[in-house]
Amino acid sequence: MTLTHHQAATPSDPDPDGAVPSLAAVRPTVSPDRLLADLVPPRHFARARFSTYRADPAHPSQTAVPARLQEVAGEIGAARASGLRALFGRRRAVPAVYMDGGFGVGKTHLLTSLAHAVTAELGDGSVAYGTFVEYTNLVGALGFLPTVEALATRRLVCIDEFELDDPGDTVLMSRLLRELADRGVALAATSNTLPEALGEGRFAAEDFLREIQALSSRFEVLRVDGEDYRHRAVVTDAAPLAADVVERAAAGHPGAVLDAFEDLLAHLATVHPSRYGALLDGVELVALTGVRPVERQEVALRLVVLVDRLYDRDVPVLLAGDAGRHLFSEEMLRGGYRKKYFRALSRLGALAEEGRRLAQA
Repeated sequence: MTLTHHQAATPSDPDPDGAVPSLAAVRPTVSPDRLLADLVPPRHFARARFSTYRADPAHPSQTAVPARLQEVAGEIGAARASGLRALFGRRRAVPAVYMDGGFGVGKTHLLTSLAHAVTAELGDGSVAYGTFVEYTNLVGALGFLPTVEALATRRLVCIDEFELDDPGDTVLMSRLLRELADRGVALAATSNTLPEALGEGRFAAEDFLREIQALSSRFEVLRVDGEDYRHRAVVTDAAPLAADVVERAAAGHPGAVLDAFEDLLAHLATVHPSRYGALLDGVELVALTGVRPVERQEVALRLVVLVDRLYDRDVPVLLAGDAGRHLFSEEMLRGGYRKKYFRALSRLGALAEEGRRLAQA
């Protein structure tokens, strides 16, 4: 991977003038090999295991689903050991599971636990792990058939945050999963049910099974009930930090970057979302001033991808401005991309609280 910079140091290097580096000065270039190499569980869940999942006793599914996933890990290992062949030369069916539930019930923890369990059983390179967006970006970078060939070497492909809001991408992913399943690759996916749908008996699984059509009979749906363990659906309920507090905290933190919110949003429009992870190489803290409500949907969607990459990497954020709980408009939170926005608010809230603790320290 190559990073080029326009008159700026990398975040991990001190600026000769003492200024805090800026993300808006970084121009990342990512090779297809890097995209493939990055298909691993995110740093945030590096230590996630079934044994570290804390099930809420009030929701029995939080105990049942991890138990079932441990069985799935064993089935994937057994399928490899048997060469995926059953009697009379027929190919054994490989597992395909789909976890559905609300925000913050631990689905990603469980998905990464499955990935770690299969890796421990079958070795490095046996699992590909990425978000829905990362896989669609991979197809865009490599082409469809090269992506199939690359992923067909894995024993398990995990897709976090399966999205149904773009018909073209949904059809593309459905075709990709069908090709992989036909080649004996086990599949595991997660998605979110909107808060207002919880308790209605209608989870996102119905939409998922309808959209993947030819694959629907292969998937086992695992419903994970419960409440958001982050206990927030807004950026933060606390008062925003003052700009001078954010600037001082960034100046004193190694690996920090400091940007005006408007500048960062404008920069994201010039960087392909597949490169947002590389944009954060070496970054240990993101400080933003002038945070305000986002009014345009394409800008909001780019911000969502950045928040996901920040969350994957456990990068705290410092926020100064007046957005508060209104970072995304009510219209956006009712629209077709609302699942993405709710997820981003939940995750950004957790990262902002961590940033606040750093600033107070």
